[in-house]
Amino acid sequence: MDIKEQLKDIKTQLRLSMNGVVSQSMREKGLNYKLNFGVELPRIKSIAAAYEKNHELAQTLWKEDIRECKILAGLLQPVETFFPEIADIWVENMPNIEIAELTCMNLFQHLPYAPAKSFHWIASEEEYAQICGFLTIARLLMKKGDMAERPAGEFLDQAVCAVLSGSYHVRNAALLAIRKYMQHSEEHAFQVCRLVEGMKDSSVEAEQVLYNTVKEEASPHPSPWERGLRLLPLLRRGLYIRYKDNQSYNCRSNGTYQYCTCCNVFYFACYRIPFR
Repeated sequence: MDIKEQLKDIKTQLRLSMNGVVSQSMREKGLNYKLNFGVELPRIKSIAAAYEKNHELAQTLWKEDIRECKILAGLLQPVETFFPEIADIWVENMPNIEIAELTCMNLFQHLPYAPAKSFHWIASEEEYAQICGFLTIARLLMKKGDMAERPAGEFLDQAVCAVLSGSYHVRNAALLAIRKYMQHSEEHAFQVCRLVEGMKDSSVEAEQVLYNTVKEEASPHPSPWERGLRLLPLLRRGLYIRYKDNQSYNCRSNGTYQYCTCCNVFYFACYRIPFR
């Protein structure tokens, strides 16, 4: 079948699978489309599975102002032919948060240039560029986990600014990315906690949201009392802890340590003792 026949066949399958209740519910929640069949995501994925990935078909589907067609476009677009310029065009024409989330999940996170492009997007002033940037970073952190020190600093600066001054959806996307960054390692968690610890008693709503999100993400750690009990045998033995600046200190004699009030964790300098 040519592209027109494939598009016609897809629309026929969508009509046969339409769900008016789901469509009405989306409209009530503010997800407005020119046409929304209300087809559930598993069914959309099963329709996509019947077609080979095709650049022309995906681009044609994306141009349709139909919810399910835009979702299918992300599923059927080959990454090899999805150049950065096209990615920018898609982001500029992103209709709402649902399509942004699904496109980041189904396509953007798999792009070979996704790390660089996502940082370009979060630095933009456009709402959906920031949303797609943070959502893509969150996906990349889930897959790859780590991030070099310099881009990590840039990411955290942009994410904190987005939480404090961005729109509702930008804030949520940035918070998600921050949480995924924290989940990668205890060092990352401590780094974020230090950034927000001064916001504990803030009267600014956005700062409270950020502080509480970080605190909740760090909350699975044992209580300060439990960590203190685990710490005592080490202090009594006069354990030497080496700082990152390559200096050693006798913990028993001077009790050199740091305590993070946000995540309830004892640290020696910037190094966390693994007491679990």
